Amino acid sequence: MVSSHDFDHIAISDDAMRALALEVKCWGRELGFQQVGISDIDLGEHRNHLKHWLKKGYHGEMQWMQHHQDKRNHPEDLVPGTLRVISVRMDYLPENPQHIEVLKQPSKAYISRYALGRDYHKLIRKRLATLAKKLESASLPLLDNAADAPIQQRPFVDSAPVLEKAFAEKAGLGWIGKHTLLLNASAGSWFFLGEILTNIPLTIDTITQDNQCGNCEACLKVCPTDAFSAPYQLDARRCISYLTIELKGAIPDTFREPIGNRVFGCDDCQAICPWNKFAKPTQELDFSPRHNLNDRTLLDLFLWSEEEYLRYTEGSAIRRIGYERWQRNLAIGLGNAPADTAIVSGLNHHIDKASPLVREHIEWALKQQHSTKKRRRKIKRPSTPQSDTLIKTIDDTNS
Repeated sequence: MVSSHDFDHIAISDDAMRALALEVKCWGRELGFQQVGISDIDLGEHRNHLKHWLKKGYHGEMQWMQHHQDKRNHPEDLVPGTLRVISVRMDYLPENPQHIEVLKQPSKAYISRYALGRDYHKLIRKRLATLAKKLESASLPLLDNAADAPIQQRPFVDSAPVLEKAFAEKAGLGWIGKHTLLLNASAGSWFFLGEILTNIPLTIDTITQDNQCGNCEACLKVCPTDAFSAPYQLDARRCISYLTIELKGAIPDTFREPIGNRVFGCDDCQAICPWNKFAKPTQELDFSPRHNLNDRTLLDLFLWSEEEYLRYTEGSAIRRIGYERWQRNLAIGLGNAPADTAIVSGLNHHIDKASPLVREHIEWALKQQHSTKKRRRKIKRPSTPQSDTLIKTIDDTNS
């Protein structure tokens, strides 16, 4: 006897649900996703975690995190009728990431590894749309009353109020580590996440990955700006990724030196994580570095005109911060670079035509460059305890 469920008038047998869930995972792998998992929509304690995080103000200027909290906590309000969340992950680490090599060269620009290639949003969303279409086509013949119960589905890639890490953890794709990123025991954390909200009652995954961070606190200790107030607690207002990408105004003076040469995002907490020794290079050519962005000097990028910036960042995640904040970030990097007359000349060349925001950071950079005490310290470059720890740990891991 075949049992059936009636979910919002969609009735499909249990056996068909299990078979369809397996098909979804097979299609996902064919589309280039390294893993696919399926969960229900009960977020449990994740709701309270978000509530307390927002109450502490850790979201900073990211007001969109505060908006639509109901939809974040109840995905069925985002896509009516939602019963399942299909979570996927896709590796993005380049073949030769050179994290430490670039950080060791303070005249080079460090760009978060996820942003070196094409913007992941469109690529993953397109493939999720294909996956959703396959699921819909396979489901229609199984429905008893397809005309009266339309299938409701929608793909998301970091583009709506969806607690993607919570759903991915629930679907068995990994566990949320102390650095608040998703970790996978066989793949580390260098991957993107995406999801499909659907009203098709697919069989859910019940096997999840245990939290295996143990006593390790490497990610917490290595952070250049001490952004972790406690394990699993990130104060975004102190995070370099927030400061260089999300923050629209001036970067607080106290964070400018610790930022070093990181001009778009920061990967230190991932780079030091022992689990990332299992990370695998991406097979997606679109995620490979473009325009040599993995090996460019700060001055070279700073001297880009706005037209060049728009041309070289077309189709890139870097485009979202705009030319003004791009120059702001690079000015800080140049202020932290070893004293160089070419840098001083480049900064002076741009100062008169700079916006008030960029001018403030150029003036700061010039003071840094002109300071003989700063010049001597930068030439010796003993670095920071955090970066020394990062370099030593990764060298040990790779040896």
